[in-house]
Amino acid sequence: MAGETILLVDDEKEILELLEIYLKNEGYSLLLASNGLEALEVLRHKTVDLIILDIMMPRMDGIQACLKIREEQHMPIIMLSAKSQDMDKIFGLSSGADDYVTKPFNPLELIARVKSQLRRYKRLNVAAAPPEDVIEIDDLTINTSTHEVHVDGREVKLTPREFAILELLARNRGLVFSIQRIYESVWNEAFYESDNTVMVHIRKIREKLEDTPRQPKYIKTVWGVGYKIEK
Repeated sequence: MAGETILLVDDEKEILELLEIYLKNEGYSLLLASNGLEALEVLRHKTVDLIILDIMMPRMDGIQACLKIREEQHMPIIMLSAKSQDMDKIFGLSSGADDYVTKPFNPLELIARVKSQLRRYKRLNVAAAPPEDVIEIDDLTINTSTHEVHVDGREVKLTPREFAILELLARNRGLVFSIQRIYESVWNEAFYESDNTVMVHIRKIREKLEDTPRQPKYIKTVWGVGYKIEK
């Protein structure tokens, strides 16, 4: 499930209810507002990963709200509008929005745009971290300062031990680590021959990272020796 928080801002109750169904089905947490002023109030107290913002609203419209939000925050903003003229889109995007969707819209298309914007935003945030804190292996990104792991933009939740094993192998690409060496490096205690703790953790990491865990792309088994991540 996704887990990110999305703020929906629209004065049309039907639109809010429709998007709430689709977005919750994708695993997103939702916050609701019916105009720009309410949206700004929500943002004072809550952390939001993306905003879906209608343009035509009472009290404060989407353009004004977007300009105010952009004074301090940089999460993706997708604008909704019944206006489909090119100049309307340009005006909306120039106010700081990242995307523009015209009403009426296909909810599935909007979901696809939400996912695309969140992936792009995560990649930019990872790229902003100090280079020594970020390890990139194909489409796997490991941020050692924030303990965040992404595969092709998708966040992967690892336990502290799982993360420590992955970081150990990723920082030493090409080197084969025995089960004993991994255990003693990560657990900082003596290894017992019959202990299969490392193997269990490797399996769980693969299940989280890999599309096909039995044919791992990242952590390779060197039979009779141990594990490695190839250069």
